[in-house]
Amino acid sequence: MSNKISTDTERKIIDDFAKEIKTKAEKGTNPEKTVIEFRNDRQRGKAGERDVYLVPVKLLRFRKDNGRIASDVSSYEKLNGVLDETKETTQEILRNFLKEKDEENNLKLKKSVEHSGQNEPAIITCDGFLINGNRRKMTMEELKRETMKVVILPGKGDEGGPPTIKEIEQIENRYQLQSDGKSEYTNFDRAISIQRKIRNGMSLKDQLQDDPTHVGLTEKEFNIVMKKYQDEFLGPLECIDRYLDTLDRDSLYDTISEGRADREGRWYSFIPYYQLYKQLQDEKTRIKLEVEEDEIGDIEDVAFKIIRKKDFPDNMKLMQVIRTIPRILKNSGAKKELMKIQTNTIDLDKSEVNDSDDLKIIDKKWGKKNEKLIIGRVKEAIRRVDHEKDLDTPLTLLADALKKLNHENMISANLDIHKVDEAYKKTKEIQERAHELEKEFWEHKQAAKKLLKKK
Repeated sequence: MSNKISTDTERKIIDDFAKEIKTKAEKGTNPEKTVIEFRNDRQRGKAGERDVYLVPVKLLRFRKDNGRIASDVSSYEKLNGVLDETKETTQEILRNFLKEKDEENNLKLKKSVEHSGQNEPAIITCDGFLINGNRRKMTMEELKRETMKVVILPGKGDEGGPPTIKEIEQIENRYQLQSDGKSEYTNFDRAISIQRKIRNGMSLKDQLQDDPTHVGLTEKEFNIVMKKYQDEFLGPLECIDRYLDTLDRDSLYDTISEGRADREGRWYSFIPYYQLYKQLQDEKTRIKLEVEEDEIGDIEDVAFKIIRKKDFPDNMKLMQVIRTIPRILKNSGAKKELMKIQTNTIDLDKSEVNDSDDLKIIDKKWGKKNEKLIIGRVKEAIRRVDHEKDLDTPLTLLADALKKLNHENMISANLDIHKVDEAYKKTKEIQERAHELEKEFWEHKQAAKKLLKKK
């Protein structure tokens, strides 16, 4: 009986590659079996086990649709055309992307394999393309190992038939979500990978339901997780796409992030910016920020220019600047200073750009040219906001505290279940402080009455 579960488009199989894999694959002297995250194999138990083969490393090929290198591939194809995975030149390009992505974890994997061998088999299509195990192939090559353990997915004529494009995305998603020492995706690459899976027919809901940590969640709890992924991955990526569009850099994602170590990079700044963007789209919130509808585009332009500048003095972090923008907008003087960035920035002259300059170098030159303006206006805007803050009285502070406690987002059910205890302790601290202040103001009130009587 066939256990094929999808009617989606099948991935094209390269027959010559498949024949070579079939001819060269061996079960080894001590044949192994294992259960992989494919279709309903795990639910079938023993019947779902698949053979583990030894296949020559040289016959295995990297896939360009590998979530770890999603941003690199997108940028490369935009500039140089579509990569052909069947060509050795493309394989070398993908290999270099993988090497540069996470050098620290690559080295750890190499030492592990060198010491104890390959513990977990990779997963490949019947024509040798890796779905899970790209870094292991790279490691085997560096260690000059001739064969690699793999599970081969079904091909034409096999039970269930070849995997569909959607099913391949499902396999990658399932292994991507496991945290067993593999090189984790950067959040930026993960966002692009999530977006690509959606385009290939695997909705965000489908992807999250593949995560075992979400099993047993109520509908409300699951919707909170969905919102979290929208806020931290898909929403910021939508803003990035608009940012790149303003610079005529559609899909050139490598100008956004420098990789895992780039904690203060542009990618992370788009997360708080997306929260601001949502506020600007909501009429009630926009009114509170004292922003007119026709100002939204100008504010986004200013935010994008600040993000493009990226590098700020040590006491100013890019993410912090973006988070401060809502406060700046509510202060008319500070807002006026910030908006000067929108009209006064200067583009680079042709004479300032060399033919050899890549986009990252161009951004640095642009940032240097506009450094005085952008940093100066941001500093002045923040100074004005902080000055207003210094003028806060106990009464305005109490009013602000009450306003926050009554905020529309103050819904206990929206909080991550792992943080409920912490929130409960905070409420107790607030109660205790409120009682202390109530006593202090009552005593102050009584003293004021006595003073008034004497007068």
